[in-house]
Amino acid sequence: QVQLVESGGGLVQAGGSLRLSCAASGRTFSSVALGWFRQAPGKEREFVAAISGRGGATYYADSVKGRFIISRDNGKNTAYLQMNSLKPEDTAVYYCGADQYYYNLWRRGPDYWGQGTQVTVSS
Repeated sequence: QVQLVESGGGLVQAGGSLRLSCAASGRTFSSVALGWFRQAPGKEREFVAAISGRGGATYYADSVKGRFIISRDNGKNTAYLQMNSLKPEDTAVYYCGADQYYYNLWRRGPDYWGQGTQVTVSS
């Protein structure tokens, strides 16, 4: 079992930045891959970014590539999503997900989910 708690959401103007955090517990942190996902009103949840257990590999959705950066600090059992150049279309509830297998994060979704944090980008 893995427990995930997101934080750092809020309201920001277009062009601004936010950093989300995902604190994990319940399993050796470096043994799980972590990902970020988002769900906008009326839309399905979509993959945003993923990072492997030791942080050596990352993968991004095309819509955020070059603007968002995923990272992790295994000493703090925390993953981050640095979001820059935010756009109104980035408005969504952002979820952290964890899975034993890195590729599962975008191929079928993770086994474990956090509760989500709201990000609102105003124009």
